[in-house]
Amino acid sequence: ASYLSPSTTFENQFYYSYYNFNLHSNFTFFLNDPINGDQIRQREGRNIFGYHSKLHTKSAFRNLTLESVYGAGFRLDQTKNSELSHTINRNTVLSYTQFGDIKELNGFVYADETFLIGKWAINTGLRLDNFVFNYNDKLLAAQLPRQNEAILSPKISLQYTIDNHTQVYVKTGKGFHSNDARVVVFNRGQQILPAAYGADLGVMLKPAPRLFINAALWYLYLQQEFVYVGDEGVVEPSGKTRRIGVDLGARYQLTNWLFADANFNLSKPRSIEESKGNDFIPLAPTFTSTGGVSWKATNGINGSLRYRHMSDRAANEDKSVIAQGYTVTDLSLNYTNRRYEIGIAIENLFDVKWNETQFNTESRLKNEPTPTNEIHFTPGVPFFARLKLAVFF
Repeated sequence: ASYLSPSTTFENQFYYSYYNFNLHSNFTFFLNDPINGDQIRQREGRNIFGYHSKLHTKSAFRNLTLESVYGAGFRLDQTKNSELSHTINRNTVLSYTQFGDIKELNGFVYADETFLIGKWAINTGLRLDNFVFNYNDKLLAAQLPRQNEAILSPKISLQYTIDNHTQVYVKTGKGFHSNDARVVVFNRGQQILPAAYGADLGVMLKPAPRLFINAALWYLYLQQEFVYVGDEGVVEPSGKTRRIGVDLGARYQLTNWLFADANFNLSKPRSIEESKGNDFIPLAPTFTSTGGVSWKATNGINGSLRYRHMSDRAANEDKSVIAQGYTVTDLSLNYTNRRYEIGIAIENLFDVKWNETQFNTESRLKNEPTPTNEIHFTPGVPFFARLKLAVFF
């Protein structure tokens, strides 16, 4: 960051990242290939280049304070040999489903203005994004042209401070859901950036010196809900959706060294274009919660006991199949001083059985005569303890 004046700063950030990805999996066992099995390989190498420039100014006019942020930048993703293939023994490629090079460029500019006047805080913003998608399909002789699309995303929020203990606010804005470059090019630019509209109505309370509570009623509408089908390398549009929910959070300082917090999130996700009873969004959460206690004593003892919860939810559109929920508790206990830290971390303290990833799909075991449609899952981490030693210098 550059300090231009007491009221103006200028920040510039350049970044570069590279990763190499190689994943073998088999979601359907012997459904499509009864002899060799349905093992797939997803592999790619990706270079990510980016730049972000931001100018921040602050000025005052009588009883009005204006804070302005102006920014611009870009991100370029260059993916070499993005591959989805049917394999056997992790080495032999039987066929390619997707194979090509991807270039996706996102350029953006934005302005953000915050007006502070009396008990009011008014924030407005406008962002312009432009995307350029290019896919070189190595399985096709004739290449499809690149596609590009631009979208404006406005936002506005109002916040009013009633007194030292209460604030109320309303926020609304527009965003978007970007798409897979391969799908964009194949679909010749249709539905590149479907819009998302959201709104929040909330209150922040401090009813006691050591207690903070926030609650919000929110709404989210998507012009298009996309579902990525990993073993086919496609993104399926599933229509317009809406979500209505309530969030509640609380933070409480029990003593000078003991703290507690809890968050509860309730939502009703539905597909707008489907009939009632067949309008559930598969795997969309309906109730989640996180929370726990943490401590930091003056003698160097510190740690936390925390839980995370997700309730049962629909795994298909009519809720005839249920994805099971879970409650998992983790414990951390450390001794820390200026020179070192030693501790123990325990995941899944009570060793509950839970499913980390789950979805409803069709599969078939070897020599099984007919396919079966049921829940497939990745087991969650069982009881797992590890020791930690850190040295500070």
